Formats: sequence, C-alpha cells, structure tokens
Amino acid sequence: MIWLSRRVWRFFASDWAAKPEDSVWTPAGQPVPPEVAFLRMLGVGCLVLIVVGTVLTPTHPGLHGRGLAVALALIGLVVAIVVANPRACVSLPRRLGGLAAFTVAAAVLAAVQPNGVWEATPYYVAVVAALRLDRKLAVWALGLNLVVLGSVAGFSNHWGAALGTLVGAVPWFLVMRQMRRMREQNKALEASQAAEALAAAAAERGRLAREMHDVLAHTLSALALQLESTRLLAYDRGADPEVSRAIDQAHGLAASGLEEARRAIFTARGDALPGPERVRSLAEAVAEQSGLPVTVDVRGEPRELPPDARLAVYRTAQEALTNVRKHAAPDRIEVHLHYREDAVALVVEDHGDVDQAAPVMAPAGAGYGLTGMRERAELLGGTLVAEPTRNGFRVQLVLPA
Repeated sequence: MIWLSRRVWRFFASDWAAKPEDSVWTPAGQPVPPEVAFLRMLGVGCLVLIVVGTVLTPTHPGLHGRGLAVALALIGLVVAIVVANPRACVSLPRRLGGLAAFTVAAAVLAAVQPNGVWEATPYYVAVVAALRLDRKLAVWALGLNLVVLGSVAGFSNHWGAALGTLVGAVPWFLVMRQMRRMREQNKALEASQAAEALAAAAAERGRLAREMHDVLAHTLSALALQLESTRLLAYDRGADPEVSRAIDQAHGLAASGLEEARRAIFTARGDALPGPERVRSLAEAVAEQSGLPVTVDVRGEPRELPPDARLAVYRTAQEALTNVRKHAAPDRIEVHLHYREDAVALVVEDHGDVDQAAPVMAPAGAGYGLTGMRERAELLGGTLVAEPTRNGFRVQLVLPA
C-alpha cells in the first residue's frame, strides 16, 4: 500500500512535475498553454471521479463477496492508471500491460457495479492509446477495451450504456489522434526552421570567408611578396644592416598575418578553431622573430575545452605576445598555462631590467586589444587582469572549467 500510495502521488504530481522532454503537448522549455493545462486538470479530475464514484456506488468495496471484487477491481484500476500514465515516457510493453489491466479492472466493475461509473473508463484508454501508441496498436487497444466492456454490459442487459460509451469514446479518440498529429507537424516544422537557420548561417559564413580571402588574404600575400622583393633589393644595394633586419621582421609579420588570415577564413567556414595546443608555436614564432628567450610552462593534465574557451586562450596569448613586442623591451618572456580542476589559467609575463621604465601599455585595458581580451573573458564567465609588475608587465586570463 505504501508503494501504491507513492505511485499515485507521483502520477497526480506529474502534471506539474513532469520533465519538459516528456511533454506530449508542448516543446521542452516552453510554458504550457492554458488550454492544455485545463485538459490535463480535466483528465485528472475525471480519474478522481471514477475512483470516488466507484467507492460511493453500491455495491461498495468490501472484504467479502461482490464487495471484495469491487475493491480488487478498484485497486487494479488505480495501479493500471499509474502504470500506463500518458504523461510519463515508459516502455511499450509496460504501457500495453497497463492498458490491459485497466480493461480487465473496468470489466469487473461493469459486471459487479452495472450502475457505476465504469462507462467513463474507455475515455482513459482512448487518451493513452491516441497519444502514446502508433495508429495500429491504438486502434487495437481501444477496440479491445470497447468489445470487452460492451460484451460485459450486454450480458448485464445494459446495452444503452455500452452504446453510449462507444459513441463517446471513439470521437474522443479521433480528436486526441488529430491533436497528436498536429503536435508532430509542429515539431517537424520547428526542426525544419532550425535547419534552415543553420543553413543560412553557414551560407553567411561562407560568404564572409570568400570576402576575406578575396580582399584580406590577397592584400597580405601581395604585401609579403613586396617585402621579400624589397629585402633582396636592400641586400643587392648594400643597405644598412638594421634596415635589412627591419625589412626581415616586417616580412615575417606579413607572413604571420597572412597565416592568421587563412586560419580566420578556415574558422569562418566552420573548421576547427585554434586553441591552447598552439600557444607553444606562438611563443616559438615570437622568439624567432624577436630574438628574445620565450619559455612555455604547461601544468596539469591538458583537456578539451569548449570552442569559445579554446579560441579565447589562443587569442589572449597572441595579443599579449604581440603587445610585448610592440610596447616593451624585455630580457625574456614567460608563458604559463595551468589546467586546474576548477579553471584554466593563462599568464603571459615579460621581465626586463629593474631600472628600466615601465612598458608603454594601458594597465586598465584601454586600447582595443586588451579591451577585446577582457570582453571575451567576461562573456565566458572568466576574468582578465593586465597590470604592470616590478620589472615588466603581466596578462592573466582565468576561465572557469
């Protein structure tokens, strides 16, 4: 009885506590329309009336004779209602078993309480079959219920009640089937609209990628070729070594920018985004172009990050290393990447002479580079701190796990 009480409570609470994905009428995460809520309350009210009406109708439930039959049938009816609950996602055998038990219990009530409320029981079978079974099984379930109850009512000379049940249950079943069909069509339409939106976004990304390729990539490629020609010309004319070195660095920056433009095009086309695994290659490129020692320290067990977090770590390291080259004259650069249990932390710090003037960087994040890094971190629920140190400058990014 304790188990049955708990199951009954869960059944009646399911209209308000069911998971969104179990809803027959409304999509997950959307509020229930008033009409649907009213239908659910009406259904629960009808089931309560069936149980109460059975208890109050002669013959009453008892422990002997026909009263015992009524009591057992009533218990079987309640158990079957809980098992075949249309609001829950249960297995097909369990639901069919619940409907079969419900039919048997209703037939017993029709036999021992011919003047009772058993005539309302086919409506429950119609609802469950229409909403939760395919067409063939639904017709068989409702048809079997009506045949059994009609036969019992006929043997009890209650043909009028049997006919009334048939006339009422079949149209109700058809209405429920139509509502289910409309809901399935709405789901299909929503899926189609979502797919169309994704296709439109992919087409727009492709258009932007083509524009970037035709304009930015071609311009940078031409710039790199021009700088290469200028470098060769400077060597042929015996230009000052510092001028040649500056041209070499400019050529390296143009080549790096071209590579970044190509990666941005790949990203716009939906390819994999750069992430923390490429921080080391960034540091090596900076060391090669600037001649500064750059060390990379990775701690913790590397793990896969969400695409936005991967890109945030990479872009922050890229921007911080670029700023060091632009605004500082350090002796060395340190990059620390720490995979903690609760977060991922990136620190880019440069170190110079203690007596050297502080690097020209905006400590509060004024300037578009630091502002963009900070905004990217905040959108991901993280923090970014950019501040001068005793002998340099530090950029620290922390993203929650």
